[in-house]
Amino acid sequence: MTKKERAAAVTALLKEAYPDATCALLYQKDYELLFATRLSAQCTDARVNLVTKDLYVDFPTLESFAEAPVEAIEEGIKTCGLFHTKARDIKAAAQMLLTEFGGKVPDNMADLLRLPGVGRKTANLILGDIYGQPAVVTDTHCIRLSNRLGFVKDLKDPAKVETALRKLLDPQESSDFCHRLVLHGREVCTARSPKCQHCCLAAVCPSYPMGNK
Repeated sequence: MTKKERAAAVTALLKEAYPDATCALLYQKDYELLFATRLSAQCTDARVNLVTKDLYVDFPTLESFAEAPVEAIEEGIKTCGLFHTKARDIKAAAQMLLTEFGGKVPDNMADLLRLPGVGRKTANLILGDIYGQPAVVTDTHCIRLSNRLGFVKDLKDPAKVETALRKLLDPQESSDFCHRLVLHGREVCTARSPKCQHCCLAAVCPSYPMGNK
């Protein structure tokens, strides 16, 4: 089985196991997903969702973020960690969205990467979830499972993993594929003691069995 064949098989098996491929971060507006993703750096999605539930009430518009003192945003996101840097990035990004992009989150990689605090992971998530474009979000789960599934070998660099996956995945499936990898990585293929005996990918995984039996 080639890597591309394995990628197609994994895509199909994950789609069957996790039919609802949705982002774990909760949002209603495009910029809310952008800010939530920034907050998720070194923080769990569950914690971010707790924080943004109140944050988006306290700051209901993009203008309210742009005009708020940084200290006020810091207070709202303190439990997410790295709150000084994250608050500065959120405020600066809100201002930039209003002054340069008409209050809309850009729909292309180049402009997204110009926003403060936005890297390829965040940009890909926006392109896939907001604009329905082919995207590969290489978070820690994606990187770990890509190595275990043999799509890459001993690669930890997100950009290199993204490049490798783009060559293997159906572009129309890639965004949902990454969401499903997150779900599978949390529930089954965990960092420690993966539950190989419960894995829907066992038949095509070159690392099977590596976890508890």
